[in-house]
Amino acid sequence: MARGKLRIYLGAAPGVGKTYAMLSEAHRRIERGTDCVVAFVEHHHRPRTEVMLHGLEQIPRRELEYRDGVFSEMDVDAVLARGPQVALVDELAHTNIPGSRNTKRWQDVEELLAAGIDVISTVNIQHLESLGDIVESITGVRQRETVPDEVVRRADQIELVDMSPQALRRRMAHGNIYKSDKVDAALSNYFRPGNLTALRELALLWVADRVDAYLTEYRSEHQVSTIWGSRERIVVGLTGGPEGRTLIRRAARLAEKGAGGEVLAVYISRSDGLTSASPKELAVQRTLVEDLGGTFHQVVGDDIPVALLDFARGVNATQIVLGVSRRRSWQNIFGPGVGATVARDSGPDLDVHLITHDEVGKGRGLPAARGARLGRSRVIWGWAVGVLGPLLLTWFLTSATPDVGLANDMLLFLTLTVAAALLGGLFPALASAVVGSLLLNWFFTPPVHTFTIADPQNIVAIAIFVGVAVSVASVVDLAARRTEQAARLRAESEILSYLAGSVLRGETSLEALLERVRETFGMESVALLERNDETAPWTCAGSVGPRPAEQPEDADVDVPVGDHMALSLRGRVLPAADRRVLAAFAAQAAVVLDRQRLQREADRAKELAEGNRIRTALLAAVSHDLRTPLAGIKAAVTSLRSDDVEWSEEDRTELLQAIEEGADRLDLLVGNLLDMSRLQTGTVTPIIRETDLDEVVPMALGGVPEDSVELDIPETLPMVDVDRGLLERAVANVVENAVKYSPPGEKVLVSASAIADRVEVRVVDRGPGVPDEAKDRIFEPFQRYGDSPRGAGVGLGLAVARGFIEAVGGTIHAEDTPGGGLTMVLVVPTAPERLSQQSDLPAATTP
Repeated sequence: MARGKLRIYLGAAPGVGKTYAMLSEAHRRIERGTDCVVAFVEHHHRPRTEVMLHGLEQIPRRELEYRDGVFSEMDVDAVLARGPQVALVDELAHTNIPGSRNTKRWQDVEELLAAGIDVISTVNIQHLESLGDIVESITGVRQRETVPDEVVRRADQIELVDMSPQALRRRMAHGNIYKSDKVDAALSNYFRPGNLTALRELALLWVADRVDAYLTEYRSEHQVSTIWGSRERIVVGLTGGPEGRTLIRRAARLAEKGAGGEVLAVYISRSDGLTSASPKELAVQRTLVEDLGGTFHQVVGDDIPVALLDFARGVNATQIVLGVSRRRSWQNIFGPGVGATVARDSGPDLDVHLITHDEVGKGRGLPAARGARLGRSRVIWGWAVGVLGPLLLTWFLTSATPDVGLANDMLLFLTLTVAAALLGGLFPALASAVVGSLLLNWFFTPPVHTFTIADPQNIVAIAIFVGVAVSVASVVDLAARRTEQAARLRAESEILSYLAGSVLRGETSLEALLERVRETFGMESVALLERNDETAPWTCAGSVGPRPAEQPEDADVDVPVGDHMALSLRGRVLPAADRRVLAAFAAQAAVVLDRQRLQREADRAKELAEGNRIRTALLAAVSHDLRTPLAGIKAAVTSLRSDDVEWSEEDRTELLQAIEEGADRLDLLVGNLLDMSRLQTGTVTPIIRETDLDEVVPMALGGVPEDSVELDIPETLPMVDVDRGLLERAVANVVENAVKYSPPGEKVLVSASAIADRVEVRVVDRGPGVPDEAKDRIFEPFQRYGDSPRGAGVGLGLAVARGFIEAVGGTIHAEDTPGGGLTMVLVVPTAPERLSQQSDLPAATTP
């Protein structure tokens, strides 16, 4: 059965018109032919609201006694028995009187939704659980009745009923909300203009957040990459430095200037490690962001400006806040900083704010803190210094300065070699050593302008120069590689620590883990694929993001997990060094998937254990009832086969009749047992098709005497969408039960009528009836009302009937028969294609 839909009218305060809007919607739906009833509406003696209840069917409330008083609550059982298409339920956050079916009214609504009934409800913003402290600080009143935010967020539709504080106070003053003796107190306390304005803002922001969630889903589904500036969303770029706190506070102030502004702090670590970030400082900044109502994100990217812009466009940001570079002025020769690059490439749809702070121009610490792996620009500078530097130094020494001696010349060339090693690594330094030694030999070693060396001491000096240059270059390059390895291990350990922390925080669902992979590596989509063997096709066990890969060959990155599972990512090609961390994510994803499957298997085992328990109880309960007809059959057969007695024809007929009756009773018992077993194990598979009731109901009366039932099945009834066999068995069980309890000479009436998009079959008897508290219990297995004898059955007929009716999408409930007795109402859906043909006929009504 499909779950019902929930629509909520949300208001900022009592009296804005939520109930009135809900009742207006009910009248509109009834005009369109929708079956809509009032399950519970409180008009609070407001004349205009009370008038709107006229013309609406109201379900009688349930009266409860509590502390010497009588209170009325929504009768959930009556609403479920009535089975309307739409039910109106006022005051979603209401707390029920002790002794009610559920503690909270929203739990009652969950039952109606689970039964396939659409619900329209109302709630005020102050009743949301997460806003309790805020509302108390504004109004000074602590709300005792609350509803979890998730219940309201899951609503299919949320409509804000808005009214300005001035209009609401005028409505209050006119006596349209409270009685005149309470107006002055209300206006001077809870309904002050400041309170109402703050509550109205809360309601507007909460609904705006819900709308934003819908917008995000739409952009993701339709792959919209351009920024829609529907609200201010500010991204703060963090480096892990001390200036981050200043940037976060400035971004929070910017967000406060625009209604509904949102702050998203992001730290982008290079794939070679989080080398410039202090873990302690990042933790402090994360806490600060969350305290200010923002969110913290951590992603990996080799090109920080590109990764930052991709993240901003991915979250539909409108502004980026960055700090002015901490680099010293001379460091700008290596290229523009992150801020300048982001500002240049942001485009017209993103505003970039560069915020000054106390750390501007103070440097960024040791060179290793900038990232150990040499970038492209540094390698180019290394080759330039290693190759062009010696040439320029040679020109300078030969033309612009006097002779300083071969030893000093070698030291100057050695300085260039060290600089090339620091900038570009080993190979630029080796090139610098080779070029420098050749230039020293040609220009500064006698005889000059030849590669001949006359003095053996000069040969030793040049050899030492080459050796020292190569040694220094090797040591510098080794240090850089060791620093790179340490940085990568640090990055991996922090990411893996974050992964473990997410598991400890409860993010154990497969979708949450895959979303973390997608965000961390900046991918478009992530999918976990699996297959049974080498020849079987790949299937998707879970995915996030648009267009997930359907097989590993379609992915940009593919990480195998065992022999028959793979984590596939789309978006960009990751460097090989990232695969180690990605493999950890893949292994964790496989573990989470196994855990989910084990949980499902445990739930299934629990269901099987429950089924075994029921079957054991079933066999124990029916052992006597099965033996009774068998004993009668055996006794009759034994008597007929006895040679000691000469049976008359009349006696033989009587014994054969006893055998037939026992066999019929046994057949009925076994049939009900088998049907109940099928229902408990979930093996009932209905075949839904169009069926005429006048072909099914008469066939269901074969097991009762001909003169015990009166039929009233109009020929104008629409076709119904049911499984013919299941409906026939259900009607047969209900009719046989009614005949069994009917007084002698009283016929059971079986009638049918069409109401909206359903057909009701009513089985009316004049028996002893059933009290209200037992009307639901009679549909449970092994329930027999009153003092019916053991031979009358095992109490499975109505349980089987309910199971079959619900299997075909219908309902069954019991009502009192006017004048005494019990009426069983079976409701089945009408065939959709025939609805239009029957819509011009007046709907039949029931007494």
